[in-house]
Amino acid sequence: MLLNFIRKICVIVAAVCSLALPVQAGGFVLGYLGQQIVPSGTTFDGTVVGGLSSLDYNANSGQYFAISDDRSSINPARFYELSLDLAKFQRSSKPGYAGVSFSAVTTIQQPDGGAFTRNTVDPEGLRFDRSRNKIYWSDEGRRSRAGYRNPVVREMSLDGNHVRDFAVPDYYHPSGSTHGLRSGDKGIHDNLAFESLTISKDGNTLYTATENGLTQDSPPAAVGNGSRARILSFDITTGLPGAEYVYEVEPVAVAPIVPGLYATNGLTDMLAVGDRQFIAVERSYALGAQTPGTPVTGKTIRLFYVDARSATNVSGLESIAGQNFKAVTKTLLLDLSELKQDDGSTLALDNIEGITFGPEFEGKATLILVSDNNFSSRQFTQFVALQITPVSSD
Repeated sequence: MLLNFIRKICVIVAAVCSLALPVQAGGFVLGYLGQQIVPSGTTFDGTVVGGLSSLDYNANSGQYFAISDDRSSINPARFYELSLDLAKFQRSSKPGYAGVSFSAVTTIQQPDGGAFTRNTVDPEGLRFDRSRNKIYWSDEGRRSRAGYRNPVVREMSLDGNHVRDFAVPDYYHPSGSTHGLRSGDKGIHDNLAFESLTISKDGNTLYTATENGLTQDSPPAAVGNGSRARILSFDITTGLPGAEYVYEVEPVAVAPIVPGLYATNGLTDMLAVGDRQFIAVERSYALGAQTPGTPVTGKTIRLFYVDARSATNVSGLESIAGQNFKAVTKTLLLDLSELKQDDGSTLALDNIEGITFGPEFEGKATLILVSDNNFSSRQFTQFVALQITPVSSD
C-alpha cells in the first residue's frame, strides 16, 4: 500500500517539477495536518528521549525508527521504536504528545561489540531496509580539537549488532586544520557531514549526503553564501561507493539578531521519491533570528524537490573547486514558516532533521518530520505531519 502512495507522489512531483513551479502552484499541495511535541527531559526505559535526528516508517509493523544523536554522553548511542497516532496530531501551539508512544530502545553496538563510549560516535541518519531486514545508519565523524574521526555509514541488525561498514572515499576523511578553512585542508567540516540517509526506490542503492561541502570543496553556508554539499551513493550489495552529485545548499535564510553571531544552514535529510529524485530538508538557523510574523526560534525549514538525473557524476574527484560540473536541480516545495495553526498563529519550528513517508491518513499520503532538540530545555522534540493532496488540473 505504501508503495502505491509513493508511486502517486513520484508522478505528482514529476509533473510539478516539469513545470518548474512551486508545489502550491500545481500538481499537489503539502498541507499541514498537525504536530505533537515531546517535552525535553522525557525518559523511556532508563534513557533520556532527545536528539532525534532521523525518522523512518516501517509499513510492515506501523512503527517508526528514530536514531538519537546522543554521543553516548547521556546514555549509550541508541535508536528508538515508536508509534504515531496521526488522529491525535493538532494544529495547535500546545498540542501535547498523546499521539507519540515509545515502545523500544536499542543500544547501537561498536564493530567489535559493546556500547560506544563517551564522544566516540555521533549517530545522525537511519533507514530501515525492509527487504533485507537491516538498518543503515551514519556517524557524522568529527573535526575538532578533541580529535578527528572519519564519517562512516554502517549496517546493523535490528538488535543493534554491527554487520559491516560501507566504503566511504578517503577524501571525506578530515585532515589539516581544525577549522577546515586553510589551504590543504581536506574532508568534512566539523558537525556538517553525514546527516542524511535514504534508500533508492529499487532498493539497490543507499544515499547519504554531507550537510555542507567538504573543506576542499567550499566553505560552510553563511548569511551571504551557500555551500556545495555532496550526495554520495553506495551499492547496497557490495558496500562500495558509486556516483556522487553536487548539491547547492542555500545561504542562511535569516540573519542573526546581531551580525557575526552563530548562523548555519544545512542539508539534514533526504527521502528518495524516484530514480535519483529526492525530497530534501534544509534547516537554517541563526541566533535570535526571526522571520517576520513567525515565532522566534531562529529556525527556517524548507523542503525541496531534488533531481540528480542530469547532474554531473563527480565521484573520484578529491576536490570540485575550479571544476566544471552541473549540480542537482532544486525546486522549493514548501517553506514550513508559512504553516498556520487553527487559531491563525504561525507554527513554531525546531531543529527538523528527519523525514519519512508515513501511513495513509484520511485517504491521503503523508510526510512526517522530526526535530532534534539537542537535549536542551529551550528546544523541543517535534513531530510534524503533512498531508499530500493532488490538485486537479481542471
